Amino acid sequence: MSRFINPYTDFGFKKLFGEEANKELLIDFLNQLLPPRHQITELNFRNVESFAELSHERKAIFDIHCQTQSGERIIVEMQKAKVNYFKDRSLFYSTFPIREQSKRGEWDFRLNPIYMIAILDFQYDEKEEKQKFLRSIKLKDPYGEIFYDKLNFKFLQMPLFDKQENELESHFDKWIYFLKKLESFDEIPSILKEPIFEKAFGVAEIANMTSEQYAEYQESLLTYIEVKEVVKTAKDDGKREVASELKKLGVALEIIAQSTGLSIQEILSL
Repeated sequence: MSRFINPYTDFGFKKLFGEEANKELLIDFLNQLLPPRHQITELNFRNVESFAELSHERKAIFDIHCQTQSGERIIVEMQKAKVNYFKDRSLFYSTFPIREQSKRGEWDFRLNPIYMIAILDFQYDEKEEKQKFLRSIKLKDPYGEIFYDKLNFKFLQMPLFDKQENELESHFDKWIYFLKKLESFDEIPSILKEPIFEKAFGVAEIANMTSEQYAEYQESLLTYIEVKEVVKTAKDDGKREVASELKKLGVALEIIAQSTGLSIQEILSL
């Protein structure tokens, strides 16, 4: 049993970032991603009624909606697995806080900035030469000029962050390292012995949970494992399908193995 929670679970994510008592953790994390003009001093959580979603999608995606003191709307999502039409979905959900700002009667259509921040436990950049851990997206014209700076997307592809403790250069690096390694820590690393992270470790420590919280966390952890296994099975099935077709075409077993990651024995059994 790990000492600390898995932050990729629904329970773990909301325990760290979605509780009023731990709001300073979310503020500190978000301020690493926001420009100087939108640094947060205070924020409020919002209960947003979104459209009905498929239950299997909610197992893979959960979010926190908040609004800063100066009016910026922020959606923070944790996504455990890649969903169909990932980019379309992100754009669609960014429209919720846009529509919330509409006013009855005469209205000049002035909108407050919106940030959609997605922490992804997968990578959507397929081509290796184009892979980036952090993608920051704004609406630009064909000449690279920003057309509209109030709609912002930030995608963190967690598998692409591979810095070790001795390579952490910034406070942001430390936050990502904390989230990625949290469940595997037996003790607090010396580089994370700062007040904000010490509080985060205290919140994340399983021994500090009530029995009800522990039961809820275990259920959330099982869901996380289930989603990961479904994704892994789908990938394995896809590899086997490709290998089977290559085998029918008479491609050398060594090449099929190199292309799919399957063993020669697995290919022979197809």
